[in-house]
Amino acid sequence: MTELVRVKGVAKDFVLHNQGGARLPVLARVSFAVKAGECLVLHGPSGAGKSTLLRLLYGNYKCSQGEIQILHRGRYVDIASADPREVLDVRRLTLSYVSQFLRVIPRLSAQDIVAAPLVARGVERTIAHHRAQDMLDRLNIPARLWGLAPATFSGGEQQRVNIARSFIAITPVMLLDEPTASLDAQNRDVVIALIEEARRAGSALIGIFHDEAVRERAATRRIDIHSFTAAEAA
Repeated sequence: MTELVRVKGVAKDFVLHNQGGARLPVLARVSFAVKAGECLVLHGPSGAGKSTLLRLLYGNYKCSQGEIQILHRGRYVDIASADPREVLDVRRLTLSYVSQFLRVIPRLSAQDIVAAPLVARGVERTIAHHRAQDMLDRLNIPARLWGLAPATFSGGEQQRVNIARSFIAITPVMLLDEPTASLDAQNRDVVIALIEEARRAGSALIGIFHDEAVRERAATRRIDIHSFTAAEAA
């Protein structure tokens, strides 16, 4: 299988400007690869740097050193050094970030929010809306809510709208930041099924799951992030 993600010698320090420029080392010498069809689970205690690593992979944080190579348009792009325009292009076509939180967009309906990734890829709006409705139904969002803006939805409903939006257009690389947190057993099962479908479609997934049962079902492989903390690597 093709390696879609290659992480080589990544380190991250945070500079505490309000404390005289002190440096807080978080990660050091992180190296791994993820192939198409794998779901790599990041394992380790709270504070080990799992969420930091996901943000580095997505380009929200800059690496202190190292490379993050994502296979994009037939070649590897180093997210750690690419210019912002190229990072945005990688995110548009290749790399997605799936979390439990929905950034509520005023006045847009739930089905518009879920359909948006398909519309952005050129899918005809009516077809995109039908597929959005199917995804919302699968995630147990009542039909009476589909045409409403999610601002007044419950937290769990907003979370499921966000997951529907994230999985309606599967990308080659998907970063999963606690997508099943706070979901009931029925909806956790739906999310695990979506992860398995993405794997079968050839995506490479990298995720954080605090629920051990979910980790066991979702993971094809694990790495212990605690072994990459700066203190351990020193």
